[in-house]
Amino acid sequence: MSISHIEHIGIAVKDLEESIRFYEDKLGLKCYSIEEVEEQKVKTAFFMVGQTKVELLESTDPEGPIGKFIEKKGEGVHHIAFAVDNIEESLKDLTEKEVRLIDKSPRKGAEGLDIAFLHPKSTHGVLMELCQNKNK
Repeated sequence: MSISHIEHIGIAVKDLEESIRFYEDKLGLKCYSIEEVEEQKVKTAFFMVGQTKVELLESTDPEGPIGKFIEKKGEGVHHIAFAVDNIEESLKDLTEKEVRLIDKSPRKGAEGLDIAFLHPKSTHGVLMELCQNKNK
């Protein structure tokens, strides 16, 4: 497995519009994309910070993963995402290394990325996401 960089940091928020205003008005960042990912029951907003993105995540369904996260833990850092060259090979490698996977095969995520999550019980409490941009 080859991780090239931190692709983004995902932050769960209750109100996307209010959070976007904070990041723009208080931090001086610019939201460059807002997207709904229906399969994951989430609406996202992205900001560039250097070469890394910050992804704000608002649940579109209280029973979705972000809705459940906020209900249990409140707003805050949800996951860290790493960019990999080959997501299928990375998942195979991690399986062989006995890392517990949430996604045994990639699925579509925001910005057209192929994504897969690693279970926090195998990653010292941190929800990790692997991302591959197949358009590059």
